Formats: sequence, C-alpha cells, structure tokens
Amino acid sequence: MNYKISFQERAKIGMEILSKQGPVTIEKARAQAERLSQASKSKVKKQR
Repeated sequence: MNYKISFQERAKIGMEILSKQGPVTIEKARAQAERLSQASKSKVKKQR
C-alpha cells in the first residue's frame, strides 16, 4: 500500500470502493450490529 498519498486521494479511492459495493438493507445492517454486539459481550477482556 502506498502510504505517501494525500487524504483527498485516500478519500477518493475509498469512495470508489464503496460505490462498487452492493446496497445494504436496514435488516442486514441491524443483523450485523446485533452479531457484533453479541460477539463483543462474549469476549473476555485482557488484563494489562
């Protein structure tokens, strides 16, 4: 990955990648949020 690109170039590349992705329904987004919520609750936090 090229680390010497500007924020504008990085944002442009990100928008191009997002435009190629398919649309997400609200049901899919809610299901993903629920899965992530459950996964974060089940993990045991590491102690420092």
